[in-house]
Amino acid sequence: MQFYKERILNAAQLKRLSEHKYSCSSASILDAWLQPWWCWLVSKTPLWLAPNLITILGLIVNIFTTLILVWYSPDARQEPPRWACALCALGVFIYQSLDAIDGKQARRTGSQSPLGELFDHGCDSISTVFIALGACIAVKLGEYPTWMFFQCFSAMTLFYCAHWQAYVTGTLKMGRIDVTEAQYSIMGIHLVSAIFGPSFWATQVGGGFELRYSLALVALIGVFITGGALSAAIVTGGVGKNGSTVAVRPFYSPLVIRLVWEIS
Repeated sequence: MQFYKERILNAAQLKRLSEHKYSCSSASILDAWLQPWWCWLVSKTPLWLAPNLITILGLIVNIFTTLILVWYSPDARQEPPRWACALCALGVFIYQSLDAIDGKQARRTGSQSPLGELFDHGCDSISTVFIALGACIAVKLGEYPTWMFFQCFSAMTLFYCAHWQAYVTGTLKMGRIDVTEAQYSIMGIHLVSAIFGPSFWATQVGGGFELRYSLALVALIGVFITGGALSAAIVTGGVGKNGSTVAVRPFYSPLVIRLVWEIS
């Protein structure tokens, strides 16, 4: 059955798509330390396990553990049980580990493709929503809706800008403190909530400054520093050798679930 009278992609675009090669550079501090773990993990992964299946399994685990937090604290104001925070930390760890090895598995099995890259980063865009929401619930940031919106929107904006930069330059570039560091920081937030309870973040220090304010400040600093670097790359960068990169997805993909959350 033919749904379109004309091809969606012309011959030149199809040629560039077939020639596309994933390009990524990372200066991340944690990536270097975690490479032995990721290499060991992928070496134990069966060759018959498809990279896309690894990707979707990690996403499912992340969504499931976050939805447990949402169940107990749908408005991010109620205190979720500590075990749910610990489970969410484990979920982020599993997601992060599987997300780190799906590309390695693809290269290991010779099954890497532009479609696999698009699928991987598409799942990442969805996961960004749930990771940000989980962190907000763990510290009961719903008591400050404006800060919660800013926290979530910052994560989504930086994710989008990182891939916009990849579209312009042809290379997805990771800084010294980037997504891996952010993910492990969020694991730490969940573990603190699991050990001391989510109300710990309401502790006031220095004349009424609540500890959870520090999360918003970190997000604000990250927006200025990382966002500034990405903006500079977008403005001054050229175009990748293929003219584009399939790593880019529509800007609304990480925002749809967030808007549904806000409306509900």
